[in-house]
Amino acid sequence: MANVSSAVLVGAIGLSCMAGALALGLGTPSEPGSGMWPFILSVVLISLSVALALLARRITDVEKFSGASWAVLAGTAGLVAFVFLLPVIGFEIPSLVLTFAWLRFLSKETWRMSSLLSVSIVAAFYAIFVLLLGVPLPHLF
Repeated sequence: MANVSSAVLVGAIGLSCMAGALALGLGTPSEPGSGMWPFILSVVLISLSVALALLARRITDVEKFSGASWAVLAGTAGLVAFVFLLPVIGFEIPSLVLTFAWLRFLSKETWRMSSLLSVSIVAAFYAIFVLLLGVPLPHLF
């Protein structure tokens, strides 16, 4: 039953992503629109959900839900918060907080290592994407 439920959930996510991709516009193979790549990924996701539903009874090697499963939910919640905060307060602060939280609380790194890595990772991404490549990310500076 858990496999079928997972298949239905993944299929629903794939269908909603497909609807969003269609709204963006697919374009043509020679001139793809912004929705082409998300559409292709949605088709793959839906195909995998159908395969999981068809093989649900045969698949027995699954991970059991435990207390550690809450870490996945916390990581997902962090990503959702990042997506909502990015256009409001820029790239730097949400990226720093998300990276630090994942390193410290999900990966169990030390406070010092989490702090150093977070600052280094965000600085590297800022240098690469904002300064070198000129990607128009919302940012503070």
